[in-house]
Amino acid sequence: MSQLKDPIREGIAHGWKVMGGALVPAPRNIRCDVAIIGSGAGAGVTAELLAKAGLQVVIIEEGLLKSSSDFNQKESEAYPSLYQESAARKTEDKAINILQGRCVGGSTTVNWTSSFRTPGSTLAFWQERYGLGDYTVDALAPYFAQAEQRLNITPWLVPPNENNDLLRRGAAKLGIPASAISRNVKGCWNLGSCGLGCPTNAKQSMLVTTIPAALDKGAQLLTETRAEKFELANGKVTALLCRSLNANGTSAGPVIKVIAKHYVLAGGAINSPAVLLRSQAPDPHGVLGARTFLHPVVMSSSVFEQKVEAWAGAPQTIYSDHFLETQAIDGPIGYKLEAPPLHPVIFASTVPGFGQGQHDLLKSFPYNHTLLALLRDGFHEESRGGQVKLRGDNSAVLDYPLTDYVMEGARRAMLSMVEIQFAAGARQVLPLHEMAQPYTSWEQARDAVNALPMKPLLTRVVSAHVMGGCGLAGAERHGVTRPDGVHWQLENLSIHDGSLFPTSIGANPQLSIYGIVNRLAQGLAARLSGRSVTLA
Repeated sequence: MSQLKDPIREGIAHGWKVMGGALVPAPRNIRCDVAIIGSGAGAGVTAELLAKAGLQVVIIEEGLLKSSSDFNQKESEAYPSLYQESAARKTEDKAINILQGRCVGGSTTVNWTSSFRTPGSTLAFWQERYGLGDYTVDALAPYFAQAEQRLNITPWLVPPNENNDLLRRGAAKLGIPASAISRNVKGCWNLGSCGLGCPTNAKQSMLVTTIPAALDKGAQLLTETRAEKFELANGKVTALLCRSLNANGTSAGPVIKVIAKHYVLAGGAINSPAVLLRSQAPDPHGVLGARTFLHPVVMSSSVFEQKVEAWAGAPQTIYSDHFLETQAIDGPIGYKLEAPPLHPVIFASTVPGFGQGQHDLLKSFPYNHTLLALLRDGFHEESRGGQVKLRGDNSAVLDYPLTDYVMEGARRAMLSMVEIQFAAGARQVLPLHEMAQPYTSWEQARDAVNALPMKPLLTRVVSAHVMGGCGLAGAERHGVTRPDGVHWQLENLSIHDGSLFPTSIGANPQLSIYGIVNRLAQGLAARLSGRSVTLA
């Protein structure tokens, strides 16, 4: 792989305007047409479209610029350099561990490539409850199609690895439908290390697609530069104040002031609300940072006689929506089932136990198969998500209460996963709960799970999908952002990331961000430049 071309290093050598970190220092004052905060799914799509429209674009990213030459499939290097808080970001009560990208390309650089359009049932709920009448399946379809074409999102036709096929086989024995996942890859080597950065540039993340396209058209990229707050006056943003970061992620050096005609906030669904909170942005209805959703994830770990080697091959290729579709969207919480890849550090830090018990579990690592359930939060009165807050040092933290409603869904999800794993032939199953034990039969596990206290910190809960906090709404009392993506009270600020979603999606959110932001950014490009541009 050392012989492969590195498009990022080549672009910098050929004159891309990239500053910050070990590169050229950023100037103290920058003027442009549009300043974009973030470089992930929403920021990348927006940057390409606005640059294509002839606008002067500056992209501000607090994370490192790492590229294929740096991606060596080592967890010890990937987590500190590519993830928020070294892949250990947690909710305020420490009950949920959150995986979020913190690098150029954002979470698209480190996600597992799973790509789903926004479910029609989710859009219908938004239309009814949040006045988003134009957010229909038909209205969004061409924007999704463009994103799929631009990012090579297609069904994965390679046979699934054993890790994913166990989900398919176990579900089939129980009469539960399972389907193939589409992935945004081109020439994939099937290595299985997507979460550590793609060393072959096969994953069509923002790092190798839209960000380079914008830089080719003259956009500027500031790396290791934190957007701290906006200056506001008369219903507008007048400047964005940033600072360079030290190696440990703390602010350093003088203020960098970015003055733009328009600003796009796309820092992700914890950091975007935090920028607005630090800026003391208007929030007349108390909705800023509220209704932040996570798809809380619970898991079940199992051991098989045959080797599974869950680290090898495409990470996620099979899913089941059976438990999303068997009840009303605003009824008991539904869940999506997937099979995550396993790597030693993330596995060891997630499974419960210590001493001999953990030793035995880690020894079985090559034979281990884990299922996860994404709980679809945000559609019921008892599932209001969380609230983004600021700590004393002005850093962001999410307060996300795990209500009895959510935890009842977690119990049902554990039961579903355990039954599927035994149906697939597992000799031992361990639901990830501090009080659970390895079980050797479905009946034994069923009775035990039904007796477990489903409480925060006892039940192992994680998340890689952060949504909401700057929600779209047809009326300002219900959201931070107008249906066209512009902030309700700040006329030259748009929000273009997963923080827009009024609820969770009920599916891995990257394609939802690509498609919805594609539509919003095309509209913004037309308003600012008078030019019509498309993503593909």
